Amino acid sequence: MQISTWLERAVVGCLFIVAVFAPHSIAVTQAAWLLGMALWLARLAVYPRPSLFRSPVDYALIGFFILSGISSIFSYSPITSIGKMRGASLFTIVYLLSQNVGSLRLVRLLALALIGSCMINVLLTAGQLAIGKGVKVEGVANGSPLTKAVFRTRTVTQPTPIVNGDTIWEVDGNPVGTPEELARALASGTPTAKVRIYRVEWMPELEIPRGQLLPGNNVLAQLGISSWSRGRDWRATGFYNHWVTYSEVLQLIASLALGLFLALKQKRSLTGVLLVLAVIGLVFALGMTVTRASWIGFAVSVVAMLLLSASRRTILIVGACAIPLVLASIVLLQQKRSIGFFDKKDQSTSWREMVWKEGFQLLVSNPRHLVVGVGMDSIKGHWREWGLFDNGRQPIGHMHSNVLQIALERGLPALIVWLILIGVYLRMLWRITRREGVDDVARGVALGALGGVLGFFASGLVHYNWGDSEVVTVFYFIMGLCLVVERTNQRGTDSSVRR
Repeated sequence: MQISTWLERAVVGCLFIVAVFAPHSIAVTQAAWLLGMALWLARLAVYPRPSLFRSPVDYALIGFFILSGISSIFSYSPITSIGKMRGASLFTIVYLLSQNVGSLRLVRLLALALIGSCMINVLLTAGQLAIGKGVKVEGVANGSPLTKAVFRTRTVTQPTPIVNGDTIWEVDGNPVGTPEELARALASGTPTAKVRIYRVEWMPELEIPRGQLLPGNNVLAQLGISSWSRGRDWRATGFYNHWVTYSEVLQLIASLALGLFLALKQKRSLTGVLLVLAVIGLVFALGMTVTRASWIGFAVSVVAMLLLSASRRTILIVGACAIPLVLASIVLLQQKRSIGFFDKKDQSTSWREMVWKEGFQLLVSNPRHLVVGVGMDSIKGHWREWGLFDNGRQPIGHMHSNVLQIALERGLPALIVWLILIGVYLRMLWRITRREGVDDVARGVALGALGGVLGFFASGLVHYNWGDSEVVTVFYFIMGLCLVVERTNQRGTDSSVRR
């Protein structure tokens, strides 16, 4: 067998690793991406050299990367911003996939691998909800060692006692699931224990002095609590570290699964049943993230896909089924986050309003910012001199909006090119879904991607989901699948494409 064939198969193998691990581990995913890129470059150097295919998104995709690089050079923190170019280079996943996948059969297998693998963390979420996680404490007494917890950072040392309703997850990085395990971990060892807890919308690591358990005949008395239970009021994160990252990935993959189902001609088939079960599981996990913007994004995605593919009767049925889901989401928000769906008292909403105002003022304060931005991640080093985040009195983060964050960090030209990229991509997907004689897989992938992009853009108005490498990896992976679909359908037959 020729070395070129081995290299091609190895690249495809790396793509399957990306598909399988993208919903779980960014480290393994990026390792597979980098290995795949190295193998592809080696393949390009081996005779016979493969053809390279052009796509509708080339100019916008590469142009956005170039403008990101220019903004990094002129950044207030050039070293930091240039370091972020590795994340910006994730766009090469699009070409690694679109240039090395030559058949709709492989597109189908890669799409199903992505969806099927994501079901692993969906099952994890269901299992965690059923079993519970950590030790949720109630009746914390005034003299309890838990009340001596301190929250400490480089700039802040603040007493933060553990209170009723807090869930203790870890002590020194080791999970705890019973009061006995918690008491043993706090009884002896280093002078201070690092305790990870969950409190509504907050997962701080606190410091608690060891060896200060209370006298008592049972472990509850020693901990100074009256009762405990397994924690179930956390927001689902899957294998990631944050619920927003998880919810955005779920939205993209759920949209893809639903698009494939809606495009099936034989919905009463094994594939149709499995896709329905996948969509149900993904929507359940998305619900457990309790992330309103991603919920709204998925709703936008579903409406768009139904309008493009379903009959009026189907749309009415889905609309009727959505009513209890909306009511359940309102109840879930109240239970998990103690807020309403649109709640002016919600601190996350007021925090967003603050950073949007500060970010816009910084953007227009200097012509340089409008042209090349302040540089990716330079905010982390210069927020003090710019007076951001209420002069540091609020949590340090980002602008919580793709549009504002891209404009502020990379300049208005980069934002315009990014919007053009989204527009060109949506136009390509819409044309595929409206084209006559399109294969079920091709139409399903394009339909799911179109819904996913609209949902991604909608939630990105209040989230900086473009800043999550895990989310962007899945976004680019699906884009690469769609470029293969576009190429195969332009040529009229799958067999005409290089395999």
